Amino acid sequence: MDVIAQPPLLYRLLFPEAIWRIKRPAPGKTVYLTFDDGPIPEETPWVLDLLDRYGIKATFFMVGDNVRRHPELLDEVRRRGHSVGNHTMHHLQGMKTLTSRYLADVEEADALINTTLFRPPHGLLRWKQSHTIREKYNLIMYDLVTRDYSKKLTAEQVFEKVKRYARNGSIIVFHDSIKASPRMREALPKAIEWLIEQGYDFAPIPE
Repeated sequence: MDVIAQPPLLYRLLFPEAIWRIKRPAPGKTVYLTFDDGPIPEETPWVLDLLDRYGIKATFFMVGDNVRRHPELLDEVRRRGHSVGNHTMHHLQGMKTLTSRYLADVEEADALINTTLFRPPHGLLRWKQSHTIREKYNLIMYDLVTRDYSKKLTAEQVFEKVKRYARNGSIIVFHDSIKASPRMREALPKAIEWLIEQGYDFAPIPE
């Protein structure tokens, strides 16, 4: 198992209150596409247009500072029927940030985004941060990280991770970011088409 692409059980058990996977009862299979680190004009509109082409709704975990600079993109994401989540104001890593500063950063972002969903950057939190955040937000983690941000991977390798690890209820992470763009733009359409061929439906995570 690629422990970055698919978090191991032990790590999931550290945050039992978090949502790692959303398995709907049979019949049918559903996956939840999510996009981290936007919104930005260079990538988010492209992702939105692609999702429209396939009739797919997804969830965008937004960095507050990007929303501050591009509020029209938050409005456009919601107008097209997608859900949104808080990804902190400045993309802080919880384990490297004092809890008081981290929580203030989350609330600063929420003033702009106004959502009940939260995903920590890098998937890392201190326990006290997690405990406090859960009082207000649903803590959304992931079942599959495509690692489209990694320059060590090709777009084909990103796509292969989806083929290898996607399953019913998977919360799948892509990134609408400049860093991920060279791999995301090639791998995402292939992943969507493959998932459709495998009989998966797509749904947003409800706010």
